[in-house]
Amino acid sequence: MEEIIGKADVLIEALPYIKTFRHKVFVIKFGGSIMMDEDTRRVILKDVVFLSFVGIRPVLIHGGGPVIDERMRQKGLQPEFVEGLRVTDARTIEIVAGALSELNKDIVKEVEDLGGTACGLNGYDDKLLKVRKHWSESDVSESDVGYVGDVVSVSLAPINRLTSKGVIPIVAPLGMGEDGRPYNVNADQASAHIASSLEAEKLVLLTDVKGIIRDRGDEGSLISTLNVNKAETLIKEEVIQAGMIPKVRAAIIALGAGVKKTHIIDGRTKHSLLLEIFTDKGIGTQIVKS
Repeated sequence: MEEIIGKADVLIEALPYIKTFRHKVFVIKFGGSIMMDEDTRRVILKDVVFLSFVGIRPVLIHGGGPVIDERMRQKGLQPEFVEGLRVTDARTIEIVAGALSELNKDIVKEVEDLGGTACGLNGYDDKLLKVRKHWSESDVSESDVGYVGDVVSVSLAPINRLTSKGVIPIVAPLGMGEDGRPYNVNADQASAHIASSLEAEKLVLLTDVKGIIRDRGDEGSLISTLNVNKAETLIKEEVIQAGMIPKVRAAIIALGAGVKKTHIIDGRTKHSLLLEIFTDKGIGTQIVKS
């Protein structure tokens, strides 16, 4: 009986959040190792379907790095990165586009198997993301990373058409360049710009660490909340490093454009999305404007 009462308490705790967030847009990004683990991916997608069922309007952006790496190696190509961005030549962009398209279809099917209603969108084919060619700045000169784009604008019509009908948009991060060709777009950056354009209530970035940790050797040093200024300071102090930097930058972009809150949470934790959104304590790091 106590266990049953405990479950009821959880529902009651979630009620004010469900009321507050009903009809609001949440942009959720996942990728990397957590997306490749079947069990983890299924739980995350279950959470996304739950959000949709309680009246929230989730928009899911996915990456596909590990699959792209494997496809490249099969073609005899070695993945190369500059400042965290994949060097994407003419052969690589074809591999990227093909891999992301297949992943997108798989995710749509999984969401529908879980009882949700979803539709895949491609930032290039659906003219969702317009980009300009990215030039990576090194200490000496600019470096050409190929068909990699920085988001210039987002077309909201395809997304709004779906969310207004209760359909979950599943977005692959490709963009249309000024030359009309497809460009690879960092999924964190894509999610930030999509969240900004939609004036989303939240941007949630799922990763494979607990959140932002002050001391990398001590998970107990998790920072539960920080503002934009403090985040910039932690980047300069190299507390925030490597793959966490683009996620924090994405959060800062979104907050600067009016997104209410951003969250960086561990997607490996079962039902991490629901715990972060519907409980008083939360589990990851939330970044706020001030």
